[in-house]
Amino acid sequence: MTTGGAPALTLQFPPSARGARRARRLAVLWLAEQGCPPESDGSCAVALVIGELTANAVQHGRVPGHSCGLTLALDPATGVLRVEVADAAAEKRLPAAVPTSHPEGESGRGLLLVDALALRWGSVRRHPVGKTVWAELDLDLALDSASG
Repeated sequence: MTTGGAPALTLQFPPSARGARRARRLAVLWLAEQGCPPESDGSCAVALVIGELTANAVQHGRVPGHSCGLTLALDPATGVLRVEVADAAAEKRLPAAVPTSHPEGESGRGLLLVDALALRWGSVRRHPVGKTVWAELDLDLALDSASG
């Protein structure tokens, strides 16, 4: 699949913390190749979203014998980047609304970050098994500032 410019980044990663970190690092390198440097606001926002979604996939979507997937597709005409993180656990669905987080809680802030940074996000069933959680981020300003 192509985005009208560069081909999308598609990779599989093991359902582990190390696998999630590697997926995030490779995504940041891919973004740099697209003209969005690692220190830019856009790249940092994408790294946060990918970090949260891959951590959730590893923690809540792990199924023995199945890997997780990451796909990034950039539409250069609009500057919108679509992030998709797939896991094999279809029965563990995302909440319909962003959960509230308790100030002293140790978890529950990930989807709040995704909601704050993304234009929109959600999840869909993945065939033959699992689900894909997606988020779309506007990188237009980041790409403009990187080239100028």
